[in-house]
Amino acid sequence: MALNDIQSAEAQPFGTFAPQGLVARIIRWTRCASDSFLGRKLAYALRRLGLRSLKGQPVDIESLGARMRLYPDGNVCEKRVLFTPQYFDPRERELLAARARGREGFRFIDIGANIGAYSLFVAAEAGPGARILAVEPQPEIFSRLTYNIAQNPFGSVKAVACALADKPGELTLFLDPTNRGESSVRILRSSIGSTVRVPATTLLALMENEGYDRLDAIKLDVEGAEDLILEPFLRDAPEALWPDFVIIEDSRARWQNDLTVLLAQRGYELLVQTRLNLVFERKRG
Repeated sequence: MALNDIQSAEAQPFGTFAPQGLVARIIRWTRCASDSFLGRKLAYALRRLGLRSLKGQPVDIESLGARMRLYPDGNVCEKRVLFTPQYFDPRERELLAARARGREGFRFIDIGANIGAYSLFVAAEAGPGARILAVEPQPEIFSRLTYNIAQNPFGSVKAVACALADKPGELTLFLDPTNRGESSVRILRSSIGSTVRVPATTLLALMENEGYDRLDAIKLDVEGAEDLILEPFLRDAPEALWPDFVIIEDSRARWQNDLTVLLAQRGYELLVQTRLNLVFERKRG
């Protein structure tokens, strides 16, 4: 959808784009698909049919415990969350939910929040006392994020429109038009992308400005720039602010500093390595 079309869509109340007819049936089928090879193959084939049937239109739906308006054409995250949420980082979400449930005042920072899938999932699991920061620098995606937050009663998610990096200032954000969720302060592989200038701050400054005295969990998905955020934070922040639980997009081929080594040196243990992410927990005692 063009920017004007998206702005027009966002002015419509939630439910305007509820799935109908064939699209609704496809969504039901794909969400029921098993995790087997054949189950995934069928789900992905139906998902492609669903995308063609939508013709670029958004969908208003509940997913991962929250209400969202999703634009699956041109954003892989939204496509996954709409049609196949059962395949959306299931192990990572399972581990994160186990830590969020029943934890009073659970504190979570979602860096590269995209349209809010992780943030809203944690909000649904953690309860009203949670404090969640959803950090997203891309203006168009940030608009979708804030819309989705507003459709839910959680009251625990705050959207922050900036990039995180190794120093404050202003940065160039590289955008991939084929996947709007894939933006980075590092040059992308795509040769047809565009750029936008965005404000930036450090993770430590963000936590200090928001009054965080601890961090229970953090997720970083910033297309290869995770080391620019985490390395200076673990160097400069007091240990009391270090997160207990860390989910990082596995971008080791693009990092200048190997975060797996750095986290091990800081007392973190690798719990899980999935197809897309690395999950660490801070060892105590």
